[in-house]
Amino acid sequence: MADVDIKDSPFDESPIVPNLLPGDTEISFRCHKDIKCFNACCSNIDITLTPYDIIRLKNRLDMSSSEFLNEYTVPFEFDKDSIAGVKFKPVENGTACQFMVDEGCSVYEDRPTSCRYYPVGLVSMRKSDEYNDTASYALVEEEHCLGHQEDRKLTIDEYRDEQGVDVYDEMSRGWRQLILKKKSSGATIGKPSLKSRQLFFMTMYDVDRFRTFVASVGFQDSFDVDEERMAKMLTDDVELMLFGYDFMKQVLFAEETIPLKEGVKAQRVKEEKEKIEEKQRAAEAVYSPDFEPTDI
Repeated sequence: MADVDIKDSPFDESPIVPNLLPGDTEISFRCHKDIKCFNACCSNIDITLTPYDIIRLKNRLDMSSSEFLNEYTVPFEFDKDSIAGVKFKPVENGTACQFMVDEGCSVYEDRPTSCRYYPVGLVSMRKSDEYNDTASYALVEEEHCLGHQEDRKLTIDEYRDEQGVDVYDEMSRGWRQLILKKKSSGATIGKPSLKSRQLFFMTMYDVDRFRTFVASVGFQDSFDVDEERMAKMLTDDVELMLFGYDFMKQVLFAEETIPLKEGVKAQRVKEEKEKIEEKQRAAEAVYSPDFEPTDI
């Protein structure tokens, strides 16, 4: 049986696989400001942000992505010495969300994916011999949440539609696939270099800084990007984010998603050939014609 990795779920730290549910599963749930537990879930947060979450929030707040990351997030590693994610930074000396107010969420229209899904957990899985992920769901039932006791029945798919998560899922699919592939590849790919990890962080989360990188002479002299696509990326955050997913496939997994310009490609081939020849010379330098198997 192929290996399975689980991500984007509230069960990441648990060795127990949750009970996976299809979208047509019926649940009972309703959240409203008159319920006794209102805002309880926002008082103790652990919210991972997707690249699309960051774009929506930084634009709502009229901030650059660098400013948003510095003020509202903290980085973390998915695995030791591996690629990073970002989480909401709680209020100073506390655990509550910085956007929580008495009336509820002050950025409700642009709230993150995790907040939209609650109390449903998205469980993305990828078989080791496949690239695309598949989605299932799990119900999160915490003691403080009284919404499960409300007399309101609907399916998980109906709840997802109500919360507007479809576009969030679609916009973050490329990011999830990168993380799932990196986690499932393990030692076969190896640990990414510090430079690759820094590049991943900028490309996925700091879209405004990534735009400066893509607009640079060095980048445009190296990569063969269609003029129309380049023009869109330089003005549209979402277009640039989607391009970033392709770019990181190339950086992390050497997939040829963005063609190099001919001169650059020829130079890369030459450099790779020189590396191979250097290794051959090094091997020859330690070889002795008097070598016998018993010398091992």
